[in-house]
Amino acid sequence: MTSSTRQPRYRGVFPVVPTTFTDAGELDLASQKRCIDFMIDAGSDGLCILANFSEQFVLSDDEREVLTRAILEHVAGRVPVIVTTTHFSSHVCVERSRRAQGLGAAMVMVMPPYHGATIRVPEAQTFEFFARLSDGLGIPIMIQDAPVSGTVLSAAFLARMAREIEHVAYFKVETAGAAAKLRELIRLGGEAIEGPWDGEEGITLLPDFDAGATGAMTGGGYPDGIRTIVDAHFAGRHEDAAAAYERWLPLINYENRQTGLLAAKALMHEGGVIACEAPRHPFPALHPATRAGLIATARRRDPLVLRWGRS
Repeated sequence: MTSSTRQPRYRGVFPVVPTTFTDAGELDLASQKRCIDFMIDAGSDGLCILANFSEQFVLSDDEREVLTRAILEHVAGRVPVIVTTTHFSSHVCVERSRRAQGLGAAMVMVMPPYHGATIRVPEAQTFEFFARLSDGLGIPIMIQDAPVSGTVLSAAFLARMAREIEHVAYFKVETAGAAAKLRELIRLGGEAIEGPWDGEEGITLLPDFDAGATGAMTGGGYPDGIRTIVDAHFAGRHEDAAAAYERWLPLINYENRQTGLLAAKALMHEGGVIACEAPRHPFPALHPATRAGLIATARRRDPLVLRWGRS
């Protein structure tokens, strides 16, 4: 196993918090707070809000502010919170990030500038984008390296940004061949790579941790299950980690390949954590058969989410 020699400020399981809505599509802050309490009770080492799996793309700027403030105030320092502040504009991204920092964010997560299917910027402008963001902040920046941005970020380029841009220190790698890319990123960046992280619901979690990942940003429905894998790995109990991975992989796979961002809310609604699992229109709801398959797969593993709100 390869690893960075730099001691990370943050490591472990930092799942994405889903955004909860009412049946009418309005923000449901009461359910949102219960969601947060469940995710902390389930063993989350930290949380990430306003990510793609939070349906950030259906939120207004005002709603982002409401959610950031409400969640950070409700967490009240119990765990660190990463706030996603992605925007194409350097200026807007910096301002979003400063506001998040001012409200108590531990870190911001940002994708490279992109818009739609075709609008991208060259590598030089991507570097400058993150440099300007770093200049405006005093907290770490996580670069989200995900296919949704349509931007190729080589391990060499990511390592260069880590070495040359002060607050760029964490990397959530969700591209094909993630383990190989993480290993190369750590080799090239050395101590500048404070946090090489796994993503994509944990579908490649164990290979990524074997490659040196120190954090996992997964869906929010079963942090307790993900912790059994990560904790065993951190403790050097690799056979136990493999066994735990094999136990939870069918549910991870179901979320990654069948239900996507709707899994966490379906599980939370089933377990009485939140009042409504609906996404915001026009995002389609789960097909009943798909939902039934998700719940059945989860019940075989008995995650806390199905019991937390029923006790």
